[in-house]
Amino acid sequence: MAAARQDVVKARRVVVKVGSSSLTTAAGGLDADRVDALVDVLATARDSGPKEIVLVSSGAIAAGLAPLGLARRPRDLARQQAAASVGQGLLVARYTASFARYGVRVGQVLLTSDDISRRAHYRNAYRTLDQLLVMGAVPVVNENDTVATDEIRFGDNDRLAALVAHLVRADLLVLLSDVDGLYDGDPRTPGATRIDEVAGPADLEGVTIGSAGKAGVGTGGMVTKVEAARIAAAAGIPVVLTSATHVADALAGRHTGTLFHRTGKRSADRLLWLAHASTPRGALRLDPGAVKAVTERRTSLLPAGLTGVEGQFVAGDPVDLLDESGRAVARGLVNFDARELPALLGRSTHDLARELGPAYEREVVHRDDLVVLHQH
Repeated sequence: MAAARQDVVKARRVVVKVGSSSLTTAAGGLDADRVDALVDVLATARDSGPKEIVLVSSGAIAAGLAPLGLARRPRDLARQQAAASVGQGLLVARYTASFARYGVRVGQVLLTSDDISRRAHYRNAYRTLDQLLVMGAVPVVNENDTVATDEIRFGDNDRLAALVAHLVRADLLVLLSDVDGLYDGDPRTPGATRIDEVAGPADLEGVTIGSAGKAGVGTGGMVTKVEAARIAAAAGIPVVLTSATHVADALAGRHTGTLFHRTGKRSADRLLWLAHASTPRGALRLDPGAVKAVTERRTSLLPAGLTGVEGQFVAGDPVDLLDESGRAVARGLVNFDARELPALLGRSTHDLARELGPAYEREVVHRDDLVVLHQH
């Protein structure tokens, strides 16, 4: 018998992500038996592991369909948000009742990616989640679909789970799917083989992952799960991708699903969110010297390196930094409103300070609020 996966066995703080399709009936409502089966495993791992569990759970929109008389997931945003509003309460109530069988409390945490990419908000999110764990509760995390706009198409919470794993400094991320791992082709095709371990990008060369979407109550697919696994692994967190029916084996370190080994080290929390979760509100065009300074020397972006401004944004918003070809090479939190920047293009901070005052002797994007985007 193969030895247990030691990174998994030793993991103390674990983020588990489950999708809508693993929690709902064919008609789209919550399946109490499926929820109870998942909670049975998580509660056991929590008590006997012992492990701290953070549950990232989709299912709010799916849970709200039947009560609102909707036969399928609506396409328009307003009805998605209405379904999420009704369904989120039902989802958390189901988890509350199920975990109560083990004397365990749950705490609901709704996040939006825009909030968490900002300095103060991500600290608050970490403190809340950490305190829930310290007090013995299980945080149940979901995207705040009731008010989210672009974020409602966030990849069925897979990417959110990777970022939450980094935020709470987890030792392991478990992504639960309908499929028992990553295959080298369509798993429904004869001859397709499950990939047991992924040590790096080279192990995925030539692998056909498929499309990001599919019909039904969920929105995610294998593409979003692999991308989430890459994000977590690059942040120093191993990932197990398997089906909800194999979650007990996954948490015990048995050889189920696909194990993504860590490929990098932990970085500043909010910079990971900035790179992978923020929605840019505009863009800044840079001259070649500024591109090199930002991407190679990792310096702040100064007005002298700017050649153009795109979009409508205010100070504190995330913006993409573009090279001469229009390719996004970095993303950062801008220190000026869009309307202020055209007058600053190509000018030195000293000249600006002398003409406009000391408030203009500052970076357009400070290096501490900037992340270089690695092109795939």
